[in-house]
Amino acid sequence: MKRLILMRHAKSDWTTGGADHQRPLNKRGRKSAKALGDWLRAQGHVPDHGLCSTATRTRETLDLLGFDVPVTYEDRLYHAGPVAMTKSLSEAEGACVVMVGHNPGIAGFAHELLARPYDHPRFEDYPTGATLVAEFDIADWSELRPGTGEAKGFVIPRELLEESEA
Repeated sequence: MKRLILMRHAKSDWTTGGADHQRPLNKRGRKSAKALGDWLRAQGHVPDHGLCSTATRTRETLDLLGFDVPVTYEDRLYHAGPVAMTKSLSEAEGACVVMVGHNPGIAGFAHELLARPYDHPRFEDYPTGATLVAEFDIADWSELRPGTGEAKGFVIPRELLEESEA
């Protein structure tokens, strides 16, 4: 059995004016990432390996989750689609992998992986910080196939933060 934590980066700061790849998280995004890490721990979903886009906002999101795990940072995950994400995941090690990426690819990947869409009003658009936990009845990530995942949870930061913080 393998478990995937599929996360879109938290809310980024559009006021910095720099290149997209270097855009950091904003204050709300930093709070959201910490809250997502707390939620994952409370649910018993603790990764043992990380896959992450090289963008600043994805790296910050992963770091603020607060897990001390080996991480593979990959340029191919920057604005990647489901094909690149599948390739990265097929090379992953660990029973529980957290993957942090970008939309629209991360939403497309989430929809492609599950046998049934998750029943949540925000699953379709996968807003910033959206996090899916899915399990797969496979022994190795290279065996991953579309439509085989079973959703074990889905959350967005707004559900975890006080209304004033969301």
